[in-house]
Amino acid sequence: MKILFVLTSHDKLGNTNEKTGFWVEEFASPYYTLLDKGAEITIATPKGGAAPIDPKSDSPDAATEATKRFDNDDVAKNKIENTKVLADMNPDDFDAVFYPGGHGPLWDLATDETSISLIEKFNIQGKTISFVCHAPAALKHVKDANGNPLVKGKKVTGFSNSEEAAVGLTDVVPFLVEEMLNDNGGIYSKKDDWAAYAIQDGNLITGQNPASSNLVAEKLYVSLK
Repeated sequence: MKILFVLTSHDKLGNTNEKTGFWVEEFASPYYTLLDKGAEITIATPKGGAAPIDPKSDSPDAATEATKRFDNDDVAKNKIENTKVLADMNPDDFDAVFYPGGHGPLWDLATDETSISLIEKFNIQGKTISFVCHAPAALKHVKDANGNPLVKGKKVTGFSNSEEAAVGLTDVVPFLVEEMLNDNGGIYSKKDDWAAYAIQDGNLITGQNPASSNLVAEKLYVSLK
């Protein structure tokens, strides 16, 4: 199993003076779930080099077993500090792709032409494409083979409008993930705020929030067996 993880390079939270990036749990839990099952994982970002970690996801109240493992894993931390350049990645070299969330993807991966093209190629090849929390933002401009939005008519989930309101960033983010998925014709569903929920429709797997990251990884693993 060769899996490409795509992380954000964006570290500024809109017009606030706060930092953002990727959410550690949404990387760490799938990373270790898949690594422990024998997956070979490559990590890439639009800019390459160090992927920014959302400071809030690195706080004690956001800690999980997976994030604690990451904190003590010099190999994994070195990979995060030295990510590959996304433009150098070839879908032919991988069996699946996974996008962790955090608010960063709303600003860069949503409009990154390399990322858009990469997802479209994975999809045409029938390979699993998976996203959690804010990462479905990367699907905003992705088309299917017929030129329609890739999510059109597909069952999807992602960070909900009510969850965005709960963290007080509705007016900071460039768009709302739930709203975008609906606007693109996706059949959006969700559970209660912060409840674990992931859904698969064909080769597309999406998860609602940080608590859903392991569910996405498990579905991804099953799809590759």
